[in-house]
Amino acid sequence: MTNHMAIFRHSNLASLILLSIVVSCVYGRFVVEKSSIRVLSPYSLRAKHDSAIGNFGVPEYGGSMVGVVVYPEKGSKGCNPFEGDKPFKSKSSRPNIVVLDRGDCYFALKVWNAQQAGAAAVLVADSIDEPLITMDSPEESSDADGYIDKIGIPSALIERSFGEALKTALKKSEDVVIKLDWRESMPHPDERVEYEFWTNSNDECGLRCDEQMDFVKNFKGHAQILERGGYAQFTPHYITWYCPLAFILSSQCKSQCINNGRYCAPDPEQNFGEGYQGKDVVFENLRQLCVHRVANESNRSWLWWDYVTDFHVRCSMKEKRYSTECADDVMKSLDLPIEKIKNCMGDKDADVENQVLKEEQELQVGRGSRGDVTILPTLVVNNVQYRGKLERTAVLKAICAGFKESTEPRICLSGDLETNQCLERNGGCWQDTKSNITACKDTFRGRICQCPSVNGVQYNGDGYISCQAVGPGRCAINNGNCWSQTKDGKTFSACSESDLSGCRCPAGFSGDGHNKCEDIDECKERLACKCDGCTCKDTWGGYDCKCSGNKLYIAEQDACIERNGSKFGWFLAFLVLAAVAGAGLAGYIFYKYRLRSYMDTEIMAIMSQYMPLDNNHNNQVVHHDSEPLRQGSSV
Repeated sequence: MTNHMAIFRHSNLASLILLSIVVSCVYGRFVVEKSSIRVLSPYSLRAKHDSAIGNFGVPEYGGSMVGVVVYPEKGSKGCNPFEGDKPFKSKSSRPNIVVLDRGDCYFALKVWNAQQAGAAAVLVADSIDEPLITMDSPEESSDADGYIDKIGIPSALIERSFGEALKTALKKSEDVVIKLDWRESMPHPDERVEYEFWTNSNDECGLRCDEQMDFVKNFKGHAQILERGGYAQFTPHYITWYCPLAFILSSQCKSQCINNGRYCAPDPEQNFGEGYQGKDVVFENLRQLCVHRVANESNRSWLWWDYVTDFHVRCSMKEKRYSTECADDVMKSLDLPIEKIKNCMGDKDADVENQVLKEEQELQVGRGSRGDVTILPTLVVNNVQYRGKLERTAVLKAICAGFKESTEPRICLSGDLETNQCLERNGGCWQDTKSNITACKDTFRGRICQCPSVNGVQYNGDGYISCQAVGPGRCAINNGNCWSQTKDGKTFSACSESDLSGCRCPAGFSGDGHNKCEDIDECKERLACKCDGCTCKDTWGGYDCKCSGNKLYIAEQDACIERNGSKFGWFLAFLVLAAVAGAGLAGYIFYKYRLRSYMDTEIMAIMSQYMPLDNNHNNQVVHHDSEPLRQGSSV
């Protein structure tokens, strides 16, 4: 694959229409994604070089590999299996990185033969002086089908001059050690990764369609965890072309395009007269785009993965179920709003622009560091095109490499990616063996030494030699690494929840607070018990002070007072109390009398409104035991 050619992985490009469409992309910008190589020895070759990451196998995104360079004595182009039982398998702690020459066979075949012979990685030296190109896997063939998906080692193309320098050093029997580094191949600016997947809904395009559908099915779980947790933002995309103006009225364009030739896809069976047509693929691509858009509006963007996998199983082209009706059934089962999705899709027969597909065509053009999307399928992570096979673990490793270091979610420490370097000598990091707390943290990039946070308590330090608990709650963990001692049934500590400045010896002790706090002899230092007639006795963490006679010691005033008063004092106190009690009783009697008089007066005033007391006997009511009430009496 060269920089000036845009290649679309499809066997259906034989038709004149699609050939004309691809011609319009010939001058597109294809970006070669690179990794770095640093020669560690011999000293005369020490330098840093670029290499072009191969578009197959598994690049070690986010990681690096130090290995010994090997150049085969026979079959340096690697087009045939190497003789012997894994001749490139390393016999030391460092893996072997094999250099092969370009030419005579597929790049992928060279790498496959080297992998079978025990190589840990492969560098293909260019045969001409030219800018680096991307090694692509071959077009579909019966030869390639057997090994392409089995390649599991990284590979890269290097410049001819660099390859010659390595081979020259090896011919002189020099030990050549190099470091392959992918850590800067994937941008990792912040704590969230944005990635895109360029695909299509056609399942009749052979090996490539099977590859992308297998990837969607296998990666779905990881993708949904990343999205639900807010760790990543995923966006699907679909490649379409426009039909050249001269062919709009042709039967080919009418069968492969919608919206009057504006958006086209290849015929699935390469037969315009039967089976499904290209426009069926475009329309389903549009539906899948709208499924993602509508689901995203309700914060359920991950439903795209469920819809695509379910549609592939339930609405397969092979079973002749690839239809709108089948798509509706899938959407119903996922509780997706069908009408909103249809409104998003618009009218496929209208001679107008479709806003959704128009945006897709604009996004195919490369911007910034990302080149044109010309390979299908293509994964783009943090605006960089992923190179390598679409395999669950390989892609997850690339996405995890897009997180800022030490911010990767737990999914990036799955069994497939975890290095487990902390299991050996704690990775060389700080460790508190008493509380089993460690600063070693395994990541897919390798271990890092970072002071941990345990039960809400943060540790600060370099992570290698020291880590100290800081903040509230620190005293609960190993006493905040402060001094503490129990003696004579008493426990004292230099750690205080209220004092976050560090370790400070408690009152009654002096020292650094970390390793040592010594008891202060308050009696000897005359720090307490200074009152006349006092006797001082030092205790651990304090002191006892006694007064002479029957006096009581008051520590706050450092003074002695009489424990028992004189008889006159008691008599005087009794008189005072009696006077206070008498005054209180008198006040109570006076208050009660005045209150009773006031209440009687008020009651009489109220009653006088209804029963006037004016000596008017005619209006008096007289009760007699033997006489009834007088006529006309007030009642």
